[in-house]
Amino acid sequence: MSLEDAGRFSIDKQTPFLKYLDCFLRISAVPLSVATIWLTATNQQDNTDYGKIEFQNFLGLKYMVWISGICATYAFASAACTLLKFLVAKAWLFFIPDQIIAYLMVTSGAAVLEILYLAYKGDRGVTWSEACTSYGRFCSKVKLALILHFLALCCFLALAVISGYRAFSIYEPPSVSSKEAEEDRA
Repeated sequence: MSLEDAGRFSIDKQTPFLKYLDCFLRISAVPLSVATIWLTATNQQDNTDYGKIEFQNFLGLKYMVWISGICATYAFASAACTLLKFLVAKAWLFFIPDQIIAYLMVTSGAAVLEILYLAYKGDRGVTWSEACTSYGRFCSKVKLALILHFLALCCFLALAVISGYRAFSIYEPPSVSSKEAEEDRA
């Protein structure tokens, strides 16, 4: 395939299975991300001994909400482009954002996982006690939101692999001269 053909790469040249899997994963990421946002943003609990806790008290939870919002918006727009065959001819337009979204989702998930770890275990070295015995419902909702975020991350990890395959499969592997091949065998 020449470089001239590379500019006209289309999703239709790929197997139909990849096309449907790509579309399914993009559409699946939207409700997972929206549910993550809803669970996190509406999460609050009042305790008579320690006071009220809500997601806005934690920077990591706010970060996950923002990243989930970006993920849902991008997943919806890219699914629409895929379904409408708009901009699909440019494999790189999906490859780079898919990679970026996957990495951002990993970082936000790691931030929330650290918050959950400290909420369940505490840190005696800095005199932080565990908080989930006092705020059990809050911790359970954050845990469920993290699970949904992880499922959306799995969708984007698979999408990153698929879009990488599409972006790089338009180029042929480098050719090896017969003289170089003989030298490698010896």
